[in-house]
Amino acid sequence: MVLDAPRTPLRRADLPEPQPGPGTVLVKVSACGVCRTDLHVLDGELRRPKLPLVLGHQIVGETVEDGRRVGVPWLGWTDGECRYCLAGIENLCDRARFTGYDLDGGYAEYAVADERYCFPVPDGFSDVDAAPLLCAGLIGYRALRLAGDGERLGLYGYGAAAHIVAQVALHEGRRVFAFTRPGDAEGQEFARGLGAAWAGSSSETPPEELDAAIIFAPVGALVPAALAAVRKAGTVVCAGIHMSDIPSFPYELLWEERVLRSVANLTRRDGEEFLSLAARIGVRTEIQTFPLEDANEALERLRNGRIRGAAVLDLRGSNGEP
Repeated sequence: MVLDAPRTPLRRADLPEPQPGPGTVLVKVSACGVCRTDLHVLDGELRRPKLPLVLGHQIVGETVEDGRRVGVPWLGWTDGECRYCLAGIENLCDRARFTGYDLDGGYAEYAVADERYCFPVPDGFSDVDAAPLLCAGLIGYRALRLAGDGERLGLYGYGAAAHIVAQVALHEGRRVFAFTRPGDAEGQEFARGLGAAWAGSSSETPPEELDAAIIFAPVGALVPAALAAVRKAGTVVCAGIHMSDIPSFPYELLWEERVLRSVANLTRRDGEEFLSLAARIGVRTEIQTFPLEDANEALERLRNGRIRGAAVLDLRGSNGEP
């Protein structure tokens, strides 16, 4: 499925099988998660994609050469020599290239990936169940680490990332407070079913002061709301790659040593740590699957908030067994 230009539907196309070069592997794709980042690329909000482009950066498949099951994430290549890479924050590499943005991704039967950025997929996850771990899970995990160790955690936007990170937070003994779109009773019930101590609208004040909050929804107006909900010295983490403009807010919301920060991309260490943890504690992803040819429908359902958990393109036509 090919994106020819921003704000146009993906086009089904027969492409030649991509050829791997030095340091890369050819992956036969079995599943690919559908991410809000894909929508930002499609809508032209991320402005420098390679075009034409195959979207998709939550890829699970097998290497053609030796049959290893691997996961391919958003971060697809780094130079390994810039000051950020040398400091252990390769996620900020100035020359980084991203899967499904600078590099063709997984909305296709085959993809080429840098072998350095292919993660082994733990046993216990089917291909479609594993796909959301590779971005929703990884970014949620990095955001959780940057949010600190506070007990009372707010999650704004309860979709693919939040429903995964909530399971990690609960395993760590935290209490989760889930915020959804106003009127989303189904989403609030979903959050409570996964153990949230409270679930309500993003326009509501939580029943307790929060120690930290993570904003997954790409809505700038949630930033002052989250700052108002966290305690003194609390942290608000913006976990998306794009967000609407943040409105002006009084300094007193930030005062008293509250921290506002963003999360960008992921590191290989994040991937290794999170995938190991997910297998160990039994993270389970709630998914809705679509055939590859229905990628446009999956994206539109995600845009309209009509996905419970995560959307995944199933290129094998069935979920298979773990």
